[in-house]
Amino acid sequence: MCFPSLTSKTILFFSGEEPPPPPVVYFRYTDDVLRGVIKALRERKEILKEKVIDPYATSPEITPPVSKFGRIARPSVMLEKLPTLSATKPFLLSDRRYISWLTVVALAYNYNVWFCTARLAFPYHNETVNKYWITCDIISDIVNVIDIIVWQPRLQFVKAGDIIVRTFLKTNIKKLFFYLLLQTDIISILPLDLLSLQFSFSSIYRLNRFIRIDSFFEFSDRLESIMAKAYIWRVARTTGYLLYVLHLNACAFYVASVHQGLATTTWVYDGNGTAYLRCYYFAVRSLINIGGLPEPVTVFEIIFQMANFFIGVFVFSSLIGQMRDVIGAATASQTYFRASMDGCVAYMNTYTIPKLVQNRVRTWYNYTWAAQGMLDESELLDKMPLVMKTAIAVDINMATFQKIALFQGCDQQMLVDMLLRLKSIIYLPGDFVVKKGDIGKEMYIIKSGAVQVVGGPDNSIVFVTLKAGCVFGEISLLQSAKDGGNRRTANVKAHGFANLFVLEKKDLFDILVHYPESQKVLARKGRQLMKSKAPAGAKTKEEKQKGLALFGQKPPTPKLLKGYMESIENIVKNKIFHDFRLLLGTKHSSQRFRGICFLITPEKRANS
Repeated sequence: MCFPSLTSKTILFFSGEEPPPPPVVYFRYTDDVLRGVIKALRERKEILKEKVIDPYATSPEITPPVSKFGRIARPSVMLEKLPTLSATKPFLLSDRRYISWLTVVALAYNYNVWFCTARLAFPYHNETVNKYWITCDIISDIVNVIDIIVWQPRLQFVKAGDIIVRTFLKTNIKKLFFYLLLQTDIISILPLDLLSLQFSFSSIYRLNRFIRIDSFFEFSDRLESIMAKAYIWRVARTTGYLLYVLHLNACAFYVASVHQGLATTTWVYDGNGTAYLRCYYFAVRSLINIGGLPEPVTVFEIIFQMANFFIGVFVFSSLIGQMRDVIGAATASQTYFRASMDGCVAYMNTYTIPKLVQNRVRTWYNYTWAAQGMLDESELLDKMPLVMKTAIAVDINMATFQKIALFQGCDQQMLVDMLLRLKSIIYLPGDFVVKKGDIGKEMYIIKSGAVQVVGGPDNSIVFVTLKAGCVFGEISLLQSAKDGGNRRTANVKAHGFANLFVLEKKDLFDILVHYPESQKVLARKGRQLMKSKAPAGAKTKEEKQKGLALFGQKPPTPKLLKGYMESIENIVKNKIFHDFRLLLGTKHSSQRFRGICFLITPEKRANS
């Protein structure tokens, strides 16, 4: 007999036992969380059992979400935005708006590091100027607060290959508060100036503003990355470092003079004139070791002056070495140009090259350096990745390539590959780019300058002048050497200095191997362009041929078939000779004559 499934309560009822009391729940939220965790673990356990049985089952791990940049977002890296800034657009670190703002932040930081130390050492606090100091302090603090609250949370930066946005963790207020306290930016803007209300007014309470030194270095790096001549900023920054070290030494000298007593000895500051200017003058002469300083008297003064000398030698030598590196890096390319030109001139003098040729070589060197700032542009592009080289090539020459009638309708990727094979060549005034009758191995694109198509006696007649963006020599790329199809048909010479891009035939054929359809298009267009540029009334060889000549010369008979025909001919000859002998044996002469005439060929019969 089969019974339906019974619940635990039904079994306890029939057994006479009382059901256990329901569990007591003290925290409903905790109970729900634990029950959810237990349920998830059980489900995970079942999935893993299936995974053991079927190794191709789906993994229980949740696939990380894909970021908007196409990469898998990492939970430990991708930080959630604050709700108040979620609708704002992040700024890139290379954005000029951000660099302009960093200039303001750097000015605020320099105000603190220069004036706070000066106010701390020199007696610049009194009832008259304190209100101005307070105003400047508030303005610099407002700049720092705006930078930390408004700008920093909207920055994009790279971490582990992902472009993410720097934001604070979204958590409860207590954790967020302690998280903010750990940030150096927050520590740097703590309002310790309020202690001046309880104690005397002093700039020592603003020394925490020095912690934001990263903002100045960030400004320096970003400004250097966008400047065309970055060495100017490097020299200015190194000079600023030297001036700031002298500033700190001037402050230290004044403090030492106050400690010893103003005008107590010949070494200390005597109290006359502008205190900062006199102390700065002492610092310059002391750190740079110019000499002529008053002799220290006390032990403290001797130790201070010795420390000045040691620090001055170390700091000054370091800054001079850094300045030398900056200037050397700024003139490295010009030094390379001069060395190359001097080596070439020495080579020409060794082999007694004519002065005319030497002058042309020098002219080429000077113009190339003035026009490009380098001797070979390919050396710079070779260091770039393919994506960057493609972007530069497309931006410079893609529009010109698309205007060439020969390449219209071809694959765009093929045009990009052709752009990467272009080489830049500079021609001097009067140089012949191509000459009539030469073998055509290249096509030319005019980058700058102009060329002239000339002819007549002594090439004195100018047929046409081609300027920047024009193309010539493209037809010879597709013509074969048969019948002189790849010969140049005109003289082209440079009119002034001409910078041309050159595409060689070998490079074109290497590219066309991967684009068979474009190769067919180019072959068809090449024939059409040749016909359109041919003189009126001229006809091709195919158009002059008529009748059976169009079929060409009869091909030779195959050897196997020829041997077979010869064997058949021999058999037929033997048969005819046998029949002829039979005819000679007949009795009647009339039958004999008719048989002989029948066997003789028509030609032999006519001759007989």
